[in-house]
Amino acid sequence: MKKVLLVLFTALTFISTCFSQEKLKSLEEEYYDYMALQGLTERPTMGYRTLSDSVWTIDEYENHPWNNNNLGNIKAFFELDSQNTNFFTKGIYNGLKVKLFGPDWFNSINTNQPFGQNDGALWQGVGYNTSFSTGLRLEAFGFEATFKPLVTFSQNKAFAFQPGVYGSEYSYFWSGNIDLVQRYGNTSFWQYDWGDSEIRYTWYTFTIGFGTQSIWLGPAQLNPMLSSNNAGTFPKFDFGLRKTDIYIPFTNIKLGKLESRIWIGQLTESQYFNNDGVIDKNLFNGFNISFSPAFWEDLTIGTTKVCVTRWGNNFWKYINPFYDDNDIDGVGEDQKGSIYLDITIPNFLFDFYAEVGFDDYSREFIANPFHTTIFTLGLIKGFNIGKENKYSIKFYTELNFFEMSQDFQLQWCYMGYYSHGQISEGYTQNGQIIGAGSGYFGNSQLVGLQFIFPKGNCDIFVQRDAPAVNYIYNMAVYNVANNLIDNYWTLYETFTTLGIKGNYFVSKSFILNAEIDYTYIFHYHHVQYAKSNNFRFVFGAKYNF
Repeated sequence: MKKVLLVLFTALTFISTCFSQEKLKSLEEEYYDYMALQGLTERPTMGYRTLSDSVWTIDEYENHPWNNNNLGNIKAFFELDSQNTNFFTKGIYNGLKVKLFGPDWFNSINTNQPFGQNDGALWQGVGYNTSFSTGLRLEAFGFEATFKPLVTFSQNKAFAFQPGVYGSEYSYFWSGNIDLVQRYGNTSFWQYDWGDSEIRYTWYTFTIGFGTQSIWLGPAQLNPMLSSNNAGTFPKFDFGLRKTDIYIPFTNIKLGKLESRIWIGQLTESQYFNNDGVIDKNLFNGFNISFSPAFWEDLTIGTTKVCVTRWGNNFWKYINPFYDDNDIDGVGEDQKGSIYLDITIPNFLFDFYAEVGFDDYSREFIANPFHTTIFTLGLIKGFNIGKENKYSIKFYTELNFFEMSQDFQLQWCYMGYYSHGQISEGYTQNGQIIGAGSGYFGNSQLVGLQFIFPKGNCDIFVQRDAPAVNYIYNMAVYNVANNLIDNYWTLYETFTTLGIKGNYFVSKSFILNAEIDYTYIFHYHHVQYAKSNNFRFVFGAKYNF
């Protein structure tokens, strides 16, 4: 028995596997994604990404900058010696894998304005903000169980903002139907969020699960149109196919790779949206499919369709991805969609992606095909420097054009892609956008340069956000035309941020990170030439088992 325990301990201690998994948009995931452009690994997902789906593999003997660092392994505790299978057990992993999510501590300080995105349930208001996450993941005989909650604290100090118009002074300042909270009350507060927790069963590539893991949809690196981890999590049920090779039946002719997922979840209204005393629930369902043809596997094309309606209204019919209607039981439906492509050139360290989003259905498609259309363009280009690929430089940019089409300005008071005339909370979860964290009613541009070295990385970037240009357009259209030039053309509130951030491996498994951002705000609160600014200081620590 002692010998068995000794062997097991030795295996756990010294035998590293090549499987790694971390939170969405983590340091490790972004690094692996860049390694995919080097041809050293393959992206595990195509257009639908959650924590459980994003399991990366890389040969531990490959030569790359961080090959001596621990990026968070999934360890195999034991595997069955017998490989006898039948129809039901074939395609199922016969053993036990354990992933320990090491402690991940995040801290930020904002001096004058709330600032931060893609941070889950954390509200990065003015003052000190912090979040802490750790957890455990088990895989055994087709079943997966992940427990990875998030605990947050926000000092939530007072700052100047435009008065809300939805029954609470902390709600959004523009009456166009959106539960976009400007400040979460007037006191400090703690939050508990289930985070990336779920239970799942997978047979071959077919998977079905229930939990609260955030969904990252499409190719965007910063501002996904339809789903990200910008807001807190919500309960959902999903099923579909993970990345799968598909062939012509009864032949060895490969058609390409396919990925698809259908989900149904429940969104919750914030307590600051209105004063009716009811916290409304909305149904959120979606369908995503991506395909890479065999003749060009570095090309991925895909589409997503989502719908938000009131909870409890015959929601099982939304499992049908081809369901198409504009109203149910008089309460309304908010349907959106997008199409995207992603082109990579491995070994050349190049990635280009684009996405087009559509809101609402137009009967005037021929006359104006860009009705309610928004766009995203992105590019990544890397350069290896030095011997043995130990150093690398990554250039990246992403452009988001989310302002309303001009024909929609004349149709009605349209706030933008994330609002809706009947689903009054809009496209939100507890007061935060579940899609893009910036540029939500306007435009956003990001340009950055990252230097990767054996002990970490360092970024310098510039980001410009004009999040509410639709507000100005709407005010201009619905006011006297003679006042357009004098009163509105210079009222676009813009946020220009210059930032520097870095991560450093103090040891193989212990990582420190820091970031300093300066944001210059012009036409502050849409007042001509008014100015403000904000400093954001970020520091954190993480340990990978």
